[in-house]
Amino acid sequence: MKPEPRVLVTGASSGLGREMARQLARRGWRLAITGRRENELRQTARLVESAGGECLPLVGSVAERETVKRHYAAVRERWGGLDWVILNAGVGESTDARDFRAEDYHRVFATNVGGAVNWIEAVLPDMIQARSGTIAGISSLAAWRGLPKAGAYSASKAALSTLLESTRVDLRGTGIDVVTVFPGFIRNGSARDADEHGRPFILELEDGVRRILAGIERKRRIVHFPWQLSYFMKYVVHNMPGSFYDWLISRVAGHGDPIEG
Repeated sequence: MKPEPRVLVTGASSGLGREMARQLARRGWRLAITGRRENELRQTARLVESAGGECLPLVGSVAERETVKRHYAAVRERWGGLDWVILNAGVGESTDARDFRAEDYHRVFATNVGGAVNWIEAVLPDMIQARSGTIAGISSLAAWRGLPKAGAYSASKAALSTLLESTRVDLRGTGIDVVTVFPGFIRNGSARDADEHGRPFILELEDGVRRILAGIERKRRIVHFPWQLSYFMKYVVHNMPGSFYDWLISRVAGHGDPIEG
């Protein structure tokens, strides 16, 4: 009998990561979960086990390369490796260029890009040797254009998407699948859920995660949803002439004309 798949979910302390772990646990799969907040991560571990899955909680930051190496060593000792890696850990701070601080950008990139890089480095040798595995990265529709007050977030998600695309091309023929997920707005239990302004076609958490996992399981190169928003972003906003996009989005954001001086 084939053993249950071994899956890593980063950023599993809450929100998307916790719900992904819970839904995969209902299949009886083996889950390694990471997060910086120990108490919240332990709560996710209890949810996984009560849902029927085996769980290995790993407390620490994906941005720390040595921590990731230690975490993967624990996974290898427990299960010998991984079948799926879901790179979900991410931060989304507001960053207004009129109050530009490099440290804000470094912090966002360290998690959103550096965390993915650290885990890919850790798992790839075993996957290449096994000629099997799936690496999935959770990007964002914000990766397709630079959004107002989201320079760090949009840029980091664009970098992650390009990184995954290049990785997919390089790994062609190795038996490893690379999936990039561009979700729209999903309720994640945060305080912001109460305010739906500027969040069209928002999905419930369980529904959004179900769509993510279905896309990963089908090994689709690109997973994007909901179609009403993702097609608009991909084929309309993404293809707008730059000058028109700049004019339009600055007015949507309430910036008006550039400051003279």
